[in-house]
Amino acid sequence: MTTEQLNKYLGNIDLYLLDQVLKGKIKSDAKILDAGCGEGRNLIYFLNNGFDVYGVDQNPDAIRMLQFIIGSNYSHYAKDRFQVEQLDQLPYTDRQFDYIICSAVLHFAQSEEHFWQMFNELDRILEANGTLFIRMASDIGLHGHESLANGRFYLPDGSQRFLINETIISKISADYNFTKIEPVKTVVVENQRCMTTLVLKKNDQ
Repeated sequence: MTTEQLNKYLGNIDLYLLDQVLKGKIKSDAKILDAGCGEGRNLIYFLNNGFDVYGVDQNPDAIRMLQFIIGSNYSHYAKDRFQVEQLDQLPYTDRQFDYIICSAVLHFAQSEEHFWQMFNELDRILEANGTLFIRMASDIGLHGHESLANGRFYLPDGSQRFLINETIISKISADYNFTKIEPVKTVVVENQRCMTTLVLKKNDQ
């Protein structure tokens, strides 16, 4: 397979999500939501392989482009599976999805309260024993970040982000009954920012 063919098959998928695919951790019959899907970079592999996928994003232009891609290349998928929505108020029923992807989204929370509003929605719509994949900015291994307010920080790269931390990760496990499928993994990018990946199983309560 050429590089071009591989790119067309996988899309610009998050490497840590690809790791889960290659480990066989995502069942072929899973109902998948990409929460914060953008133009669908993490959905191409799943679309190419006939997974039951949905996507939401707050950016209308991104959803419009994704719907164009769906109509042009995956016409057997209904375009209305991919909608403009806010993560703190999702239009799905309880326990509707088996696997939720939320990559590079939650660090745009405006406060810790806003973060938990979004997390509560992801928890609500995830099936028992389902998987939640999160990748977001964190303070793990980060130096030189300046606190703004409500869990948001000014980072050395000039951006402003809500940062997940060890306390929040512990709260997810203790209060929401999630367990880690993978160890917490953090990449430090030249001491400018840190990105942490969580792969979590929601235990049946």
